[in-house]
Amino acid sequence: MSEKKKTDIFYKLAAKYAEFYKGKVEVVPKVPIRKLLDFAIWYTPGVAEPSRIIAKDPELSFEMSGRWNTIAVVSDGTRVLGLGNIGPEGAYPVMEGKALIFRYLGGVDAVPLTVRARDPEKMLELLELIEPAFGGINLEDIESPKCFYVLEEARKRLQIPVWHDDQQGTATVTMAGLLGALDVVGKKLSEIRIVLFGAGAANIAFYRLLKIGGADLKKVSVLDSKGVLHPGRPDIEKLKETNPWKYNIAVETEGGGVVGGPEEAFKGADVVIAASKPGPGTIKKEWVASMADNAIVFAEANPVPEIWPWEAKEAGAKIVATGRSDFPNQVNNSLAFPAIFRGVLDVRARTVTDDMAYAAAEEMYRFAKEKGLSEDYIIPRMDEWEVFPRVAVATALKAIEMGVARRKASRDELYQHATEIIKRSQDMTKKLMELGFIKPLPE
Repeated sequence: MSEKKKTDIFYKLAAKYAEFYKGKVEVVPKVPIRKLLDFAIWYTPGVAEPSRIIAKDPELSFEMSGRWNTIAVVSDGTRVLGLGNIGPEGAYPVMEGKALIFRYLGGVDAVPLTVRARDPEKMLELLELIEPAFGGINLEDIESPKCFYVLEEARKRLQIPVWHDDQQGTATVTMAGLLGALDVVGKKLSEIRIVLFGAGAANIAFYRLLKIGGADLKKVSVLDSKGVLHPGRPDIEKLKETNPWKYNIAVETEGGGVVGGPEEAFKGADVVIAASKPGPGTIKKEWVASMADNAIVFAEANPVPEIWPWEAKEAGAKIVATGRSDFPNQVNNSLAFPAIFRGVLDVRARTVTDDMAYAAAEEMYRFAKEKGLSEDYIIPRMDEWEVFPRVAVATALKAIEMGVARRKASRDELYQHATEIIKRSQDMTKKLMELGFIKPLPE
């Protein structure tokens, strides 16, 4: 069966099931209701007492309400993966799917919140207004370069973790995969020449992680649709105003010593990380053939990677990763965001930093190394659920180390709690299916 036919089947089933289930997540009670009189405790008059206590010390909202485990998945629908600008209503099913993954893989209660706040300042005002209701914010599918500004400003203004998954999630999992791939081919991050093919949300965030990991920035070439970012580009002054993130990369890397386009950038490169437009043919075989020995190629576009894995291998790549589950070495955000939020929520963190993301990537790499790295296994698989509590702990411990955690706990305490809450969520889903509260899939 062709890749297009497989994808078309998934489209058809998704539409059919969306109409049947009318949503992917729902709110259920977590307290016992033995008789209607119990509402005198859970609601009025009893609820007045915890409300009075929290009013005196709002920080107690993390201890006496569900805020500690509840996040908002916020999107304006301007850059939905593979669909583009489809608006907030169109984006809602995607955010619901995200909420489902948060719950099943992280034990996190996530609320889809698609909004019409397209202006960056309106979006930031909205995030500030809803902050008291949530323990964290997951930004999703917001167009570039607006997404960079919103994330940076939200991190400054809010006292809860704000995460943009298209930036930080993709970057974290990519870094984990790259650490594994470099281990397999016997190369060091500080010595290799790297090409970032695409200068959007994912690769700009990945660039920040390369800096934390100790990459030689003068050996990093970042390409956008006009070629390598470097200080001599004709549009460099315009970039300074319109996209300072690209401008800073151009200045810091000096183009990695390269001027031109992909053909020039790929020559002799050890690693290519592509997060650009879907292929096939976006990356040419001859470009890959010009890379260094034991080359590593990440082609992360969905639904079709920039180059098919077998073509990259035929051209000489030693290790290939994509964003798809039907090929080896899937780079999937879902490996990162449920566990990272599990970690930051468990220590009531005030933010989530790039250093915390890098710590999460290192833990994924360690997990895969313990399992046994190979050319076709450089990163944990989605069905290896044991990786999620480990990544949660690594994230939480880094938050404590950096002084951004409201709550401190030991490694063992954090691991036990993360394991219990994730397993509980998965067991609950299975039990609801067994009992028929979640209906079987229609024929």
